[in-house]
Amino acid sequence: MSFDENLADIKARINKACERAECETTPELVAVSKRQPDDRIEAALKAGLRVFGENRVQEAQSHWAERRAGYPDLKLRLIGPLQSNKSEEAVALFDTIDVLDRAKLCRTLAEAIQKIGKSPEILVQVNTGEEPQKAGVLPGDLDEFLTQTCREYDLSPVGLMCIPPAEEAPGPHFALLAKLASRYGLPQLSMGMSGDFETAILYGATHIRVGSALFGERD
Repeated sequence: MSFDENLADIKARINKACERAECETTPELVAVSKRQPDDRIEAALKAGLRVFGENRVQEAQSHWAERRAGYPDLKLRLIGPLQSNKSEEAVALFDTIDVLDRAKLCRTLAEAIQKIGKSPEILVQVNTGEEPQKAGVLPGDLDEFLTQTCREYDLSPVGLMCIPPAEEAPGPHFALLAKLASRYGLPQLSMGMSGDFETAILYGATHIRVGSALFGERD
């Protein structure tokens, strides 16, 4: 299928899921452009997509540093783990950082925001499956992280993000994330990827991150 056919299929699936969920607003489609070649990125831009997700700062710079000037409505989201020493580059490039997950990153992001004078939106990544190999704040630690750690560095997250365990049904993890976001009055829920975004919509996702289903398999 062509890119336009993939996009039409995904939009139809989003609309169908929204009808089932009785969404008040349609979730925003984040086109995950990590490890995608230039021709596919250009196809996405030509199709009118303007919200893109990237996993690594350096790769995102190669994709978007020169393109930004031509697309003033472009929105970039960092959806992969962020090293603390890359905080300044991330703040300079991204409009939203979905992956705040530890106190040291709070500090370096706060310092970068102060230095650059630019404040991207920030989401906290939650490790809903409590997987030791995966980044994210544990659900039981989220209250302290939001009410103490973030406030200590004058950061005000606008939402939560999660990546459920690959071998488990995603629904309970999306339900947990939605419950936590509601508890703390956080409006953004970044959850759901190519294989489970329809389920995420049923649980209130405001942003879904779709890569391979949109672009095709990565090289």
